[in-house]
Amino acid sequence: MKNIILFDPADVREGLLPLTFTRPVALIRHGILTISEKWQRAIPGAYSYLTEDYLAEKFPMVESADGDDLYISGNVEPDENLVNAILALEKGSALVKDGKVLASRGALSADSKVEYEGETPLMISRPYDIFLTNNEALHRDYRLLTSGRKSKELSDTCTLIGSPTLPDGTPALFIEEGATVEGAFINVKNGPVYIGRDAEVMEGTCMRGPIALCEHGVINMGSKIYGGTTIGPYCKVGGEINNAVIFGYSNKAHDGFLGNAVIGEWCNLGAGCTMSNLKNTYAPIRLWNYATSSFEKTKLQFCGLITGDHCKAGINTMFNTATVLGVGVNFYSAGFPRTYIPSFSEGTVQGMKPVDMNRFFETAERMMSRRHVSLTPIDEEILISIRENTPV
Repeated sequence: MKNIILFDPADVREGLLPLTFTRPVALIRHGILTISEKWQRAIPGAYSYLTEDYLAEKFPMVESADGDDLYISGNVEPDENLVNAILALEKGSALVKDGKVLASRGALSADSKVEYEGETPLMISRPYDIFLTNNEALHRDYRLLTSGRKSKELSDTCTLIGSPTLPDGTPALFIEEGATVEGAFINVKNGPVYIGRDAEVMEGTCMRGPIALCEHGVINMGSKIYGGTTIGPYCKVGGEINNAVIFGYSNKAHDGFLGNAVIGEWCNLGAGCTMSNLKNTYAPIRLWNYATSSFEKTKLQFCGLITGDHCKAGINTMFNTATVLGVGVNFYSAGFPRTYIPSFSEGTVQGMKPVDMNRFFETAERMMSRRHVSLTPIDEEILISIRENTPV
C-alpha cells in the first residue's frame, strides 16, 4: 500500500486563508468532494497531511518506515494524466509544472526534477478560485461518483427540465439512497444535479445545475439555487444562492442572497442576511490578502462573502462586495461592516471587540452538539493558537 502525504505549499496555504486556518489545504471542499477525498479515490493508499505545526496533532503526518513516501500538493486535483505521471515517478524525483512541485517521491525536496508535460491541472490558490472553478469540479466529481451506478427514482411531484441523461448516458440527476426530493423544479440543461445520501429538498425549490447537495444537507421550501453551487454535508440553506461553496455543518436557512462565495464550517447566517457580489460601479474588486495584510487588486467583477469557520451573522446583516471574515467572527448589526474583519472579533458597525474565548467555546459546543459532533480539546487548542497569533 502506498503511503501518501498531502502537503501544504506555504504560499498556497497563506493565499487560501482564512479557509486554511483550521484545516490542511487538501481538506477544502471543491466540487462535491474534498481534494483529499478525490486523491483517495484516484490512488489507493494510506493518507496523511503535512501542514502547519499547530494543526499537526489533529492532522498528523505519517511517514513510511522505508522512506518511500509519495508527496502530493494539497491544492492540486487529480486527473488521469497527472495520476499516471505521479505513479511513474522514481524515488528521489519530483514532478514540476511552471516551477511548482506537483508531487515528489521519497522526500518533498527531491533533487531530480521531472517537468510535467500535460496540461496544467485543476488547482486552487486563492479563496475565489474555489467558486470560479467549482462548475468544472462539480462536473468531474459527479461523473466520478455516479458512473455505472443507478439513481434513486425522482418523485412524480417534481419537474425535471432537460434531458434525463448526459451525452455519455450518465443520469443528469442523481439521488442517493435515503434522500427526499418533493415538489422541486430541477433544471439539468446546463449541468447535472447531485443529491447526497439522506439529504432533503423541500417543496417549491428551484434548482439549476450543476449543483451538489451533500449528505444530510437540507434545502428549505421555496429556495432558488443556481449553478456552480455546492452545499456541504449537514448544511441547511434557503433563499437565493448562486455559485457558492459551503463546506459543511453551516446554515443559511432563510431568505437572503449568497453569491460567488465560500463559507467555512460551523457558520450561521441569520434570517434576511444578504450580501453584494457586484459593485455598483461594476469595477474590479479588491480582496483582503493575509500574506500582505492589505487589500489585493483582482480582476474579479463578481465576489461575495468569504468566511473562515465558526462565523455568525445576525438577522438582516448586510455584507458589501468581497467581504472577508476570519475565524470565529460574530457580527450583529444593521449597516455594512468593513470588508475585512479579523478572526475572533465580535460587535456592530459602531465597533468590534475581541471575542471572549470561554463564551465562544460554549457557543461552539452548543452548535456542534446539534449535529452530534464534539468540540475536542485539540480543536480548542487549534482555535486558541489562531487567536493568539492573529491580530484583532
